[in-house]
Amino acid sequence: MSEKSGSRTRRILKNVLASALVLGLVGGGVAYTVVTVDRADRTAPTVAWEKPTATATPEDPAAGIHRGRASTPLSRLLLPVPDGYGLGADIRGYGNDDEVSAVRAAALLKETGKGFYGKKRRAYEKEVDRLGIQGMAMRSYARGDSSLQAEVLILRMKDKKMVREFFETRKEFSEFLDLRKGPKIQAYAKRSACYLGPEPEEPAQVDDGEDRTPALQDMICSAYDGEVMVSVRAYGAAPFDAKAVAGLVEKQLRHIESPGEYV
Repeated sequence: MSEKSGSRTRRILKNVLASALVLGLVGGGVAYTVVTVDRADRTAPTVAWEKPTATATPEDPAAGIHRGRASTPLSRLLLPVPDGYGLGADIRGYGNDDEVSAVRAAALLKETGKGFYGKKRRAYEKEVDRLGIQGMAMRSYARGDSSLQAEVLILRMKDKKMVREFFETRKEFSEFLDLRKGPKIQAYAKRSACYLGPEPEEPAQVDDGEDRTPALQDMICSAYDGEVMVSVRAYGAAPFDAKAVAGLVEKQLRHIESPGEYV
């Protein structure tokens, strides 16, 4: 790819990924769901994550595997569920441990360019095709005490240079949004970055006998290894354990380096 072409691709991706990051359409999962539980006890708000998929289905025969599926080259790159965690809530539109084909992954990325029209839209879709997307896999994790939910997404491409540009683009845009910097992952400081979302505002206290869902803090991390882009999006109630999220990202990166070794 020429310098001119690379600059043009970077510009297009920057514009679209900026929108994608805000809309939550690409990277780190697409949504989270919380529900209140234990309604018989109204002395304090209680929060738990939506019940994870626990039984196999014809569409998702491996959903009950407690550490996550490892039946394809891409799924083997996802971090097996570590100690202290279980499979989390379903990611909107998918299960809690899923994979999509190269064609579908490219289509999802193209959807983030829906704000472009005519020549700009065609140019963006052409650049997506040039990325050489090979597939996308995702898995959600929930800490045993229900205090943290994390969604991990990995996107594999043929072009390592484009993976690095993806990472730099997301990093630059996160800084442009003036997001608070999260903890550094020292072992991978040059190819990872974490940012905290706005500080959550607690809901107004209303004495109506209803349970209140605590405000949640979110955190987004991006990283890469070779041709693999890693995105992590996590949510939790106060006190939010940002270091635990960074620890998951580090374990994920170590696992990509040695996918045959369970953590």
